[in-house]
Amino acid sequence: MVFAVVRKVVMDVDRLELVKAQLQPFLRQGEEYVRRVEEFAREIPPIQIYIAVGAVFITTFLIYLIRLFKHTISNTIVLTGLSGAGKTVLFYQLRDGSSHQGTVTSMEPNEGLFVLNSETSKKGKIKAVHLVDVPGHSRLRPKLDEYVPRAAGLVFVVDAVEFLPNCRAVSEYLYDILTKSSVVKRKIPLLILCNKVDKVTAHTKEFIRKQLEKEIDKLRTSRKAVSDADISNEFTLGIPGEPFSFSHCVNKVTVAEASALTGEIQPLELFIRERVKP
Repeated sequence: MVFAVVRKVVMDVDRLELVKAQLQPFLRQGEEYVRRVEEFAREIPPIQIYIAVGAVFITTFLIYLIRLFKHTISNTIVLTGLSGAGKTVLFYQLRDGSSHQGTVTSMEPNEGLFVLNSETSKKGKIKAVHLVDVPGHSRLRPKLDEYVPRAAGLVFVVDAVEFLPNCRAVSEYLYDILTKSSVVKRKIPLLILCNKVDKVTAHTKEFIRKQLEKEIDKLRTSRKAVSDADISNEFTLGIPGEPFSFSHCVNKVTVAEASALTGEIQPLELFIRERVKP
């Protein structure tokens, strides 16, 4: 038994020596290569070494910045507004060109990541849009705060037919959004989309814009220019001493018309693609 163990150890030693002998030429070549590299390095002026190291560092840093920039560009567009304004119909028109209206008021955000339906026939790579339809019920509006901080743009949908009866409620909700810290600090663009303009009794976007500006002007006075939704931040709205105008907002606010039911939503698609580049 002892003899067998000794014999095995001797065989292992012999194998190890054989491997060392086989590796010896490679080791000598490696030493020679290192020696030549050292000689070559001594012949290079220090300034060239510094330039080479600097070039590598700058290139690495630029690659890092490019990757970081790509990851920080948002592709999220948020649809919001009062219940019944047509947000869900707009969502499905953008997604697949249908006028699906749903059966009940949504209690959860409706969201999806997709290429706009109008762009599905285009060739080449097109960036998908992360679209979120936030419920308009007053109890569910806090869900908006989950998406606004990472939004590339906000779409506030207004029912152009039932605008006057809802003018006060629309203005209050819009006021709260425009004074949110996440909207003001990031200057998130906002589109006021007057929906249902295909109806004969629909109000024009100019009429709706003027009425909203008048109502918000009253609100900022009564609330002392502080949003109830963001009172701790105390962001003012408009220019003190002047009638309120959307042009006074820190973020860009535009007004457009659309008809979700008939699929006439080009202004909305244009707004989205200005914020989420294809």
